[in-house]
Amino acid sequence: MTRFDKLSASLRDFGLDAVALNPGPTLTYLTGLRFHLMERPVVLLFAPGQPPAIVLPELETQKLVGLPFDVTPFPYGENPAEWDAVFRRAVHSLNLDGKSIGVEPRALRLLEFRYVKGGAPEASFPDASSALARLRICKDQDEVQKMRRAVQVAQNALEAALQNFKVGMTEKEFAAELTVQLLRHGSEPEMPFSPIVSAGPNGANPHASPGGRPIVRGDLLVVDWGATVDGYISDLTRTFAVGEVEAEYRKIHQIVQEANAAGRAAGKPGVPCADVDAAARTVIEKAGYGPYFTHRTGHGIGMEGHEEPYMRGDNLQLLEEGMTYTVEPGIYLPGRNGVRIEDNMVITQDGCESLSDMAREMRVIE
Repeated sequence: MTRFDKLSASLRDFGLDAVALNPGPTLTYLTGLRFHLMERPVVLLFAPGQPPAIVLPELETQKLVGLPFDVTPFPYGENPAEWDAVFRRAVHSLNLDGKSIGVEPRALRLLEFRYVKGGAPEASFPDASSALARLRICKDQDEVQKMRRAVQVAQNALEAALQNFKVGMTEKEFAAELTVQLLRHGSEPEMPFSPIVSAGPNGANPHASPGGRPIVRGDLLVVDWGATVDGYISDLTRTFAVGEVEAEYRKIHQIVQEANAAGRAAGKPGVPCADVDAAARTVIEKAGYGPYFTHRTGHGIGMEGHEEPYMRGDNLQLLEEGMTYTVEPGIYLPGRNGVRIEDNMVITQDGCESLSDMAREMRVIE
């Protein structure tokens, strides 16, 4: 069964007649095509039983050569005044006016939506996120292997960056060093996210941006980073001690390490995502730091840094073989320091496996 066959079945199950996709992971997953989001709109239109139609700039048409499936191109030139007519032809070619055309609200921009809506003014545009997530949520062996390579690239890059670490470097300087090493070790330039490098008080912000603060002795250094290989990503976090650190910081690192181990051990087919969150969270709560674990335990990964399934306390979705996700408990002490330890997991036939194996124990760097 092709990926378009799977899409057809999912659209039928969700009562959708078609789907409209702009550049992003779902379009790439279905077609292998990659486009940048820019001022020139690109939209793939798909309705079961018909070859997909794609509206794209004339300068991009060479990307369609040699595709292993039929596609009907609707190219346009540089004059935006002509684009409406091209979109109308594409929409009408699939007879979509008055139909239910699914969209991805987090991905489809108003720019593309207006062009598609102009060609199908009587159509409805329901949220197709669930129908599309079903396609990508369980990875096959090839996808997992790409993620495994992305993990290895990321781990090797951080080890190389740590060789060039010096006390007194700023967060930005170490983030730059890590970015260079990610490229040198094989990551695609379009990384899943810019590395998060946060030290001392900044480490208490889970999504801090690297700044100009020097990294000094006594800091905990939180590094959250990832690589992209063949369109699939890794997303890891390790926390280091910069020289000698306070006893409480060593304590919370040990607690987070134990919470991470509990979260990793909890995953297997048939287990609710909520149980993974509970396994990690219980360790931190029992240690008295529950209020300082301020986010879910993890999220799905694959072609995106955040996708289904989500490891949170109210999510009763059952884990299935091939699902891939993070386990990333943390403790964040406002104004002082923070700790997070994050691994990438895949559900196997009878349990789960960590794709990442970089040491999780507290490591002192100087």
